[in-house]
Amino acid sequence: MTKGIKSLLLLTVVVSFFASCKKSGGSGDLSTSTGWEYNNPEYGGFEKLDYEGQINGPNLVLVEGGTFSMGLTQEDVTFEWNNVPRRVTVSSFYMDETEVRNIDWREYEFWTRNTYKTYPEVWKSLLPDTLVWREELAFNEPLIRAYYRHPSYDDYPVVGVSWNQVQEFCKWRSNRVNEMILIQRGIFNPNVTEQVDSESFDSEAYLAGQYTGSVRKNLEDIATGGERAVKFEDGILLPEYRLPTEAEWEYAALALQGNQPETGDENITDKRFFPWNDNTARYQKHNKNQGKIMANFKRGRGDYMGMSGNLNDKASMPAPVGTYLPNDYGLYNMAGNVSEWVQDVYRPMTSIDLSDPENHDLNPFRGNIYQELVLDEEGKPVEKDSLGRLRTQLVADDTLGLRDNYRKGDVRDYIDGDNKEFVNYGYGEWTLIADSSRVYKGGSWADRLYWLSPGTRRFKEQNKSSSKLGFRCAMIRVGGETGNEDMGGIQFQEKGRNIKRRYK
Repeated sequence: MTKGIKSLLLLTVVVSFFASCKKSGGSGDLSTSTGWEYNNPEYGGFEKLDYEGQINGPNLVLVEGGTFSMGLTQEDVTFEWNNVPRRVTVSSFYMDETEVRNIDWREYEFWTRNTYKTYPEVWKSLLPDTLVWREELAFNEPLIRAYYRHPSYDDYPVVGVSWNQVQEFCKWRSNRVNEMILIQRGIFNPNVTEQVDSESFDSEAYLAGQYTGSVRKNLEDIATGGERAVKFEDGILLPEYRLPTEAEWEYAALALQGNQPETGDENITDKRFFPWNDNTARYQKHNKNQGKIMANFKRGRGDYMGMSGNLNDKASMPAPVGTYLPNDYGLYNMAGNVSEWVQDVYRPMTSIDLSDPENHDLNPFRGNIYQELVLDEEGKPVEKDSLGRLRTQLVADDTLGLRDNYRKGDVRDYIDGDNKEFVNYGYGEWTLIADSSRVYKGGSWADRLYWLSPGTRRFKEQNKSSSKLGFRCAMIRVGGETGNEDMGGIQFQEKGRNIKRRYK
């Protein structure tokens, strides 16, 4: 008998032995490391989930990642050379279909005011600066009161919000979405009136066992036969909403998948200057939309929407979100309407730093501030704060020194960062650019066509706001890039008690 046949018979005997050991109540799947059955209380009850994949959060669209040339796609008319083209790859992620609206922010204000009753300064700190509409030689006074509050502007993008305020909105939105997931799954009862101050729901505090809420029914604990709260490993709660990185925003805005041939080749047939084809702002295809304006922007000096009787973009200021045609990812207003905050710290030389093939050409980002949970003597998170959140702290400098990747990535250690003697003023020693300078992308209703190109970039202090600046949220994609298990190459897949090698 040949050696190969003997090995095959031995493998068959081993698999048969483990199959005969199956006890009732398990999943039928055996560990490929130990042969022990998953989800069987008689074998300890180690859980292996039949995970169906990440669900889409409200208003999110999956943006399939890939490689692209990040940077300016046209002449640098400002001669700033702050976004030199370079090849990078962006992993798949989710992005808001539209900009965040006034009514979304007012919902945030409503919830915060009703929840943090002992701390009115919390909701006061989130109010948009409506005075951004005031101009020295313009009559915009009605907008100061009406734009944010009047129902006519419910679906218009919120403006007058700073980068700092947006960070808090993202935390709030993440918690509200996850709380509703738990309610819809029958785990929680709605208990809005009971959520006051530190008793408000926070995703991380809940996962750490520091929030119980009004529990309707917990999950079954297979190991003990009792009940348990949801864990991170269950994959039920969504990752946090956040601002997109500059690379993600630019990649999503270009939407170059629309210029790939149907043959499936890895080619881009046409270059794009804007989120649509052609280097003009008018629709070019021969149909009913031909000649229509593609975005809301300032066409020329004193021309914000054209002439009466023949208006072009039909908006002298921001237009309702979802106006104009979406790009090939299904995202609206990725050019014009309002510019949008992104997560990155601004440095004019970032693109040159990233041009080195060995230096961060996968998901490039500048602005990491590494933090960690504050733990007690037993290694558990300390008691949550007065707003119901877990306490965090900056990773200590000595830890940064022990980890080269931390030292390279943390914004506090940039060679071109703030001068320590001037950091309290918010500026560097010789420049207006500091660690508090944040990038914003895309042209606005008051910008010329040049700024509608996704490769253009500008910056503003993170505590400042503008009538021309809004935002949309993003979220990471966990698991497969395309949302299914077909990876397209050689892979190992566990199914039942067998391990199959599949070749594509």
